[in-house]
Amino acid sequence: MSIRRTLLCLALAGASRGHAEDLLPSWRETPSKKVITAFVETVTGKDGPGYVPPSERIAVFDNDGTLWSEQPMYFQAFFIFDRIKALAPQHPEWKKQEPFASVLRGDLKGALAGGEKALLELVMASHAGMDSGEFEKLVTEWIATAKHPQTGRLLTEMVYQPMLELLAYLRANGFKTYLVSGGGIEFMRPWAERVYGVPPEQVIGSSIQTQYAVRDGKPLLLRLPKLHFVDDKAGKPVAIQRHIGRRPIAAFGNSDGDFEMLEWTTSGPGPRLGVIVHHNDAEREYAYDRKSHVGKLDKGLDAAPVRGWTVVSMKGDWTAVFPDLKR
Repeated sequence: MSIRRTLLCLALAGASRGHAEDLLPSWRETPSKKVITAFVETVTGKDGPGYVPPSERIAVFDNDGTLWSEQPMYFQAFFIFDRIKALAPQHPEWKKQEPFASVLRGDLKGALAGGEKALLELVMASHAGMDSGEFEKLVTEWIATAKHPQTGRLLTEMVYQPMLELLAYLRANGFKTYLVSGGGIEFMRPWAERVYGVPPEQVIGSSIQTQYAVRDGKPLLLRLPKLHFVDDKAGKPVAIQRHIGRRPIAAFGNSDGDFEMLEWTTSGPGPRLGVIVHHNDAEREYAYDRKSHVGKLDKGLDAAPVRGWTVVSMKGDWTAVFPDLKR
């Protein structure tokens, strides 16, 4: 019997779980929710065979498409493009130099036509050449006003209400929650605690090289135009081991970029939980999976039933997608 089927049987056989339901009000009473709550009850039940001590209750979450939206493109890309435009007066050569010229013309599709090479050029031009404190200030100021081009919401309001509840629910049950994202680690750290309740030391992401230096008697961490680590696909388990030093017992993702993280997490001994957020709600958010240019979910969708991973349907499992804004 698969892990998912076992947990579902436990949930269906159990009594009413009012405290869990209260903590997850945006989740419908579907098998997906029952698997999650059954797993939590299993690992926190001190008298049960599946008990896991709090020190080992590690849950890892992808960010883009798992905790907040990622369409029409990754939100960090908006930051990159805005930075290129802000820096353009210092670089008149960019008007004729790709991929910068396309960005300045507003042709974002054209800017990314050069693939990873073009994206790396844009990242280095917009993220390097300053110290870590300056970069943190830039991100903090930008994220405070940056809005989604289609909904008009602040990007930090494009977070998923059910996932915010899930983060809180897990922490209330002794879990440590970590972000493990392909996005930039220094891009997420300035706002992750305010938005998700995840402190900077529990944020893991891609990074560029950083160098210690002293200038005018002041110690600085300088951001260099060189790639250090890409926290995506097979890089995610490596980063988890490097930063956390424990194999998680629960992993949450939404795309094939999270496959190895889910695989690594759920292949360990004892109770394990793997969850994939499936974007199938075109009315309240977006509907995409196998052929999407952002957040492609193909391999993971096929593997989920075989490996016992829970596929959460945005349309069927969530009563709400985004927080209800009251202004």
